[in-house]
Amino acid sequence: MQAAWLLGALVVPQLLGFGHGARGAEREWEGGWGGAQEEEREREALMLKEALGLPAGRGDENPAGTVEGKEDWEMEEDQGEEEEEEATPTPSSGPSPSPTPEDIVTYILGRLAGLDAGLHQLHVRLHALDTRVVELTQGLRQLRNAAGDTRDAVQALQEAQGRAEREHGRLEGCLKGLRLGHKCFLLSRDFEAQAAAQARCTARGGSLAQPADRQQMEALTRYLRAALAPYNWPVWLGVHDRRAEGLYLFENGQRVSFFAWHRSPRPELGAQPSASPHPLSPDQPNGGTLENCVAQASDDGSWWDHDCQRRLYYVCEFPF
Repeated sequence: MQAAWLLGALVVPQLLGFGHGARGAEREWEGGWGGAQEEEREREALMLKEALGLPAGRGDENPAGTVEGKEDWEMEEDQGEEEEEEATPTPSSGPSPSPTPEDIVTYILGRLAGLDAGLHQLHVRLHALDTRVVELTQGLRQLRNAAGDTRDAVQALQEAQGRAEREHGRLEGCLKGLRLGHKCFLLSRDFEAQAAAQARCTARGGSLAQPADRQQMEALTRYLRAALAPYNWPVWLGVHDRRAEGLYLFENGQRVSFFAWHRSPRPELGAQPSASPHPLSPDQPNGGTLENCVAQASDDGSWWDHDCQRRLYYVCEFPF
């Protein structure tokens, strides 16, 4: 029994020393390899932060906490009952821990939540802008409707003004001019081309004079002679052959059935007739396609064809 106890006393310390030596070597190998792994993990974490745009700060790069193995082993050698217990390393101040994948995912989710909140605000502002655009569109539509109503009102006023001017012209023509049956004639001393004279008469509610028979012709001749005497002025009538040469029409489109063309003076009895026409008073019409509008002479009431662009006095006709 004593021999066994002595054998154990001799062998066990050797075995324990061998075990402690193996553990020390293992710990030295793990310390070197573990430090390389820790540096590799930190490098990967920094690369991931740079790729994600995270702050790349690192903690204090102090060496890891030391292991008080030697002291524990000495205590184990001194205390036989604690030979198989390993020394526990005391916590010491070290570098800040590297971000774990869970931390990175949490950070990314936080950033995504911030982006989602910003996107929501943008949607809210966009909705407000859409609402404002709809309001502005409605206001613009109302303005257009109001402008259309104003345009219609202006057009109605212009039409009313035109009717009033035509009525005024008709009343003025009958009050100041010559009344003959259901017609009134009024001389205008403004020089106008035939088309412009017709437009002026139409704006006043009438038309260029359209004597339909000899009675009206003679009455109009007396009126013009009295108004323009002692001079002889050609005055535009509402007669023309612009549509076809020789086809004379009134301004209302009716065909003219009564004519009072000027004729050159006849030779006296016993005198030889002249072979050439009188140079100052040739027979009318003689202008061909160059003279397509008819004017009446104020002295004798005869008709002459003239160039329609010639500016002459004109006489308007109004219904009564």
